[in-house]
Amino acid sequence: MKKRHRIFIAINLPNNIKKQLNLYKDKWQDIPAKWTNLDNMHITLEFLGDITSEELVEVCMAVKEVASKYKSFSINLNKIIYGPPQKMPPKIVWVKGEKSDELAELKHDLQEYLLEKVSYRPESREFTPHITLARINEWQFKSIEPEERPEINEYIDFIIPVESIEVMESELKRGRLVYTILESHNLLNY
Repeated sequence: MKKRHRIFIAINLPNNIKKQLNLYKDKWQDIPAKWTNLDNMHITLEFLGDITSEELVEVCMAVKEVASKYKSFSINLNKIIYGPPQKMPPKIVWVKGEKSDELAELKHDLQEYLLEKVSYRPESREFTPHITLARINEWQFKSIEPEERPEINEYIDFIIPVESIEVMESELKRGRLVYTILESHNLLNY
């Protein structure tokens, strides 16, 4: 049986931003949620799921090719809210980012290249850059009276420099998810 890897393509955050975002869990301690480990905070560009080692080689080449065509840019993170929008009970607490033309083009090209190399199902919903801060225990959340549920609608202003994109692997180790950067590919810097 061939080894399979659970792979996604991501933008990682600078450590100082991760630390600032991590402080928000203290503000909402009453939410029945599992908060994201500091090291696992990222913006997912494309989730590929389980792929073979051979497909992983193709994915890494495709990501390298796409990265070599794009200049560095920034993403503005502007709000912390329940997500996905209009979902009740919510599934997550997330940091929402503003949409940008550079990000949309990068994601589109990445999808095109990856679809040539790997069989996977891209998400059909519109892409909004976001970072998962916490996964909510829906059953426990439902048991809280609606008027007693913490309100989450926090405006923030963090600028994330996008200077590289990473091929990452998700593995369950000792009961927790661990994300490992397999390859990092720099965007053009000029």
